[in-house]
Amino acid sequence: YGMLSSGLSSFHKLARNPWDLSTNPGGSSAGAGAAAAAGYGPIHLGTDIGGSIRLPAGWCGIVGLKPSLGRIPIDPPYVGRVAGPMTRTVADAALAMSVLSRPDGRDGMSLPPAEIAWSDLSGITVDPAGIRIGLMMEIGAGMALDPEVRDAVEAAARLLEAEGAIVEPVPAILTREMLDGLDDFWRARAWDDVERLPEGERAKILPYIRAWAELGAQRSGLAVIRGFNRTMEMRKAASKLFGSLDFVLSPTAPVARFPAEWASPVNNPDKPFEHIGYTVVWNMSEQPAVSINCGYTAAGAPIGLQIVGRRFDDLGVLRLAKAYEDRRGPQRPWPVL
Repeated sequence: YGMLSSGLSSFHKLARNPWDLSTNPGGSSAGAGAAAAAGYGPIHLGTDIGGSIRLPAGWCGIVGLKPSLGRIPIDPPYVGRVAGPMTRTVADAALAMSVLSRPDGRDGMSLPPAEIAWSDLSGITVDPAGIRIGLMMEIGAGMALDPEVRDAVEAAARLLEAEGAIVEPVPAILTREMLDGLDDFWRARAWDDVERLPEGERAKILPYIRAWAELGAQRSGLAVIRGFNRTMEMRKAASKLFGSLDFVLSPTAPVARFPAEWASPVNNPDKPFEHIGYTVVWNMSEQPAVSINCGYTAAGAPIGLQIVGRRFDDLGVLRLAKAYEDRRGPQRPWPVL
């Protein structure tokens, strides 16, 4: 069950972060994130319904694209659920998109065919001048922002501003009610899957996930519907925010590291989503968002910068990520295991 922002698993050995084996690669696309950072291959795939591509991308120092809903066909399709590339470079992510983005009628949410010049990234320098960027440093609900993460993301914004981008602070659009409502809805959805399993199969589920899902049985029908309606509020707030903006910058996650053995940065199934405030809104609003490394903590942990674009502007998000990648300066050598 992909509702875990961690490398913890009940079926496989613990996935660890190649930058520091005592820390977590994030999840739920933990293996893809760790493998990309460790150099297992150039292109890896993740899935994301609340941050499961971008969070491990941020914590592993790689590029992770959550495309617009329907850009990459997926089975089974669901509200906010996407697949996307996880790579070391923006160019490799764009190369993957040239194949992954072909439509497939088996996904009822798949977008129609579109000619997108993904390969333009490999030969042009993107000019940020004149684009309007919102800088969202507050999460709205959840964990406090680590000062080292704040400094790195603000430095990235200043770099793009120095290139001519118009950068202005914007408030968070997530609220406590939205995040808690989403928790109510997703718990009930998960319990619908878990409750139908024989007890022997349930026993194989990670205890953290099972404890979280079982509480879904205690949510009333009204609470679950209200929770789902909070996703529509996220969508409306995101649409209003982008009325005057081309992109939004934010941290990918509020913290840069957490222990390898933990199920989440808070490690409490009663508070499962305290770390996804920067990422989950864009799943519900169906907008493309990419995480790219923007620095390191004093202890050497990578820090993720999230770039969000207008709905369907997947190429624009990658182009701005490439512009930043070209200007951010030398990166530290990749970890060798």
